[in-house]
Amino acid sequence: MLRRARGAYAQVHGQAAPFYGLAAAVAVSVPLLVGALTGHAAQGSMIALGAYLVALRAPEGPYGARARNLTVGVLIVAVGSGVGGLLSGHLWPAVIVVPPLVALGVAVPRIGSTAGLAVLLSAVRPPSADVVNIGLLELVGGLLTAGLLLAPWPARRLRPLREALSESADAVAEALDAVAQDVGAHDAGPLDAVELTNPDLLAVTRIPDWEAKRRAASESLTAARATYGLYRSGRAGNEPTRPERVIDALGRILHETVTLQAVLEAAKNYPPDREWRLETQTAISALAARLRLLAGAVATAGEAPLGREESAAVRRMVRAAEQIRRAGLAGDEDLVAVALIGQVRRSVDRIAGEVASTRRLVAGGLRIGFAAPRMPGTLDPMPVWDRVRRAVRTRSPTFRQASRVYVTAVVSMALTAVLGIPHGHWLTITAMLSLRATYGETVDRLVQRVGGTAAGAAVAAVILTLAPGQPTVAVIAFCFAGAGFAMRSVNFSYWALFGTPLAMMLLDFSAPADWRIAGERIGLTVAGALMAYLAVLLLWPAGHLERLPGQLERLLRTHAALVRMTADVLAGERTRLPHDTIVTAERAAEAVAETRTRLGHERVPDLELNDRLRRVVAAAHRARDHLIAVAKLSRERAVDTGPIPEILDRLADQLEDAAGLLEDPGEHDPEAGTPVEELGEELAELDSYLSTLTRRRRAEIKEGVGPDELTPLRHALLQVSGTRYTIGELRGDVDQVIASSLEAAEPRR
Repeated sequence: MLRRARGAYAQVHGQAAPFYGLAAAVAVSVPLLVGALTGHAAQGSMIALGAYLVALRAPEGPYGARARNLTVGVLIVAVGSGVGGLLSGHLWPAVIVVPPLVALGVAVPRIGSTAGLAVLLSAVRPPSADVVNIGLLELVGGLLTAGLLLAPWPARRLRPLREALSESADAVAEALDAVAQDVGAHDAGPLDAVELTNPDLLAVTRIPDWEAKRRAASESLTAARATYGLYRSGRAGNEPTRPERVIDALGRILHETVTLQAVLEAAKNYPPDREWRLETQTAISALAARLRLLAGAVATAGEAPLGREESAAVRRMVRAAEQIRRAGLAGDEDLVAVALIGQVRRSVDRIAGEVASTRRLVAGGLRIGFAAPRMPGTLDPMPVWDRVRRAVRTRSPTFRQASRVYVTAVVSMALTAVLGIPHGHWLTITAMLSLRATYGETVDRLVQRVGGTAAGAAVAAVILTLAPGQPTVAVIAFCFAGAGFAMRSVNFSYWALFGTPLAMMLLDFSAPADWRIAGERIGLTVAGALMAYLAVLLLWPAGHLERLPGQLERLLRTHAALVRMTADVLAGERTRLPHDTIVTAERAAEAVAETRTRLGHERVPDLELNDRLRRVVAAAHRARDHLIAVAKLSRERAVDTGPIPEILDRLADQLEDAAGLLEDPGEHDPEAGTPVEELGEELAELDSYLSTLTRRRRAEIKEGVGPDELTPLRHALLQVSGTRYTIGELRGDVDQVIASSLEAAEPRR
């Protein structure tokens, strides 16, 4: 029990939003209290309702983005409340107006559920002739919420950016740690065969998953770039700001870490006789620790220590690598092993240099200027209209979900109008807010909503029955609003538990509810949950399975383009891999991963298909890592890398051929095998070329060439020796991507 309590506290402590809860609670309860004390309870409840609806948007990110989001919310609430006031007392016009707004909120995330709720909750009030006054009152409430949420702007304007940069540095440090712990690790097979359930044992017996850490670091950097993009920097010209330079430096460190991991894997097959693992592991761990110091300094605005600029552990690793190099020159070490350790040293040196550069940036302070708001790039509505037509024509998942929500809202509101159900808006709210994109997500949301609503309605009935007056109800609403909004991000059940009494108090503030209304609320919530369940069960599927072949085809083509560009880098036609190409390939893989997640939430998930997609995504991530490493290893200078460019071109051809097959999956015969041809001859030729380079390098040294002289032969040996193992792994991953993609695209029987 104590362990569960500690776990629950850790979850709440890490995800709760206390300031958000406090600001929303003040915005909601103060109008109620003032209205109760001044005898204007109805007006106070209107202001509180406007504050409540704007607070539901829960904007995140930089304060400039929050301000824009809240501004849109305030305008939507003001207009929606006015429209709802006009519909008050007219059930059938409300049936016509509200469902399209609800569906529009599903299709346009910036609108969300705010418009539908604003119109619906205003329409259920008693008719009033002063519709404009209602809109103004809710506008005041929305402005009050926006003002409180944006109050810390001057002092905390850069906090979201600092948090994003700090999290990115921590994530890159985690990737470095995963590489370090894998350097001297023993065979993990026996431990992997043992099923462990104790998380403490898992932490000490399992080596950190490099692929998972690398993806987490990449996603964190992408999030940091997105966060930075939301700021209006006001920087003149194209000169990057300090935060932008920090993000770029962390990206280079991550790519160098990918290269280091690839070379270390190759070094396991060609290890030198002398000890090198301990010093290498210590150096990499030290660099990860320095990155964590930088993350702390960024998060605390320079209050945490930065650490020293140089690392003694890196110097010791350099001395160990130098000893191995000299032994190789003396003929006591294999030159391939010496070349690999030399590549390890270069990668460690480059990471250390980037960390030092980042340290200097952080020490100088991460500042960013102000700029005037930017106007939209175009006011032409045709691009939006084209997207809408394409979504309707292709019956995209978003269009299908919006259609399902629309039908559900129409049916629920029509039933309320036909049967004359009191408080029937609870039926519509439950149905429209609980219906998610997949079966599993909908069921989870329904269980949380029904359970939380039942408990919350009972609590509200007790409180509203026993409360001595409206001021007391306003104070209680403050407590529930604070708890509900603060815990909303932790678990939806908490929101249903605390948000239900709050909503009942707001809508029935001038006429307190009783046990009968609480019972009606519970019954209507159950009915709305049943409607949402029937909708996700009976209405058309979300369409993720139909889009899967196209997503797999895009994954194959984007990775084929990345392979060809890597071949161009090795051939000297490019200096480096374009970042945009890497991101495009990664997003294509993430799209397949998201589809896999969605399909896993279906009522009867296809476990075999799920496993195939898992293999596709994992192999695609590994293939990109291998390509980054190959491109990085070839950056010294243009040398003859033997058959490597031709091997890469062959792999790109195979990816494109497989993408062509996916254009019409029905023509693929699964028994005919995959289009991947064996590259044994090319790889054998590469091995022969590496042996030739080794012999020629030894002969070059014997002829009197200085061991430290940077000859083309030495560069070629360094590049080919570091690339050979990676090319072999890349070939296997490309094979896996193609085979699993074609299997996943087979027509479901």
